[in-house]
Amino acid sequence: MKNRYGFGKTVDMDFDAALKKVGEELAKEGFGILTEIDVQATLKKKLDADVPPYRILGACNPPFAHRALGAEPTIGLLLPCNVVVRQDAAGKVQVEFLDPDVMVQLVDNPQVHIVAAEVNARLQRVCDAI
Repeated sequence: MKNRYGFGKTVDMDFDAALKKVGEELAKEGFGILTEIDVQATLKKKLDADVPPYRILGACNPPFAHRALGAEPTIGLLLPCNVVVRQDAAGKVQVEFLDPDVMVQLVDNPQVHIVAAEVNARLQRVCDAI
């Protein structure tokens, strides 16, 4: 999967295994998960809607976040890095990453461009490893 704002792939594992593997691979690249939004549970509770498993993970690599915030204090509006683990209608599990290069299209700061490129490389390695 690749579009204007993200990249990812279908993985050959169940949802829970994929969620665990994503967390492990993010940790290997220095990312922690700051937030985890259970979209499935939220939609069930708020709308009584039944949807397949869907989690939005807010991943953060503190050294990169510190550098980006130092270069552009308002960049926090674009943080953390979102990672989605979801089961599609066919039952396949998708893992998708917000492309950090999208951020640089909104920011005219060369230092932020450097950080985004480094974060992109790490997230690509996570994607390749899962």
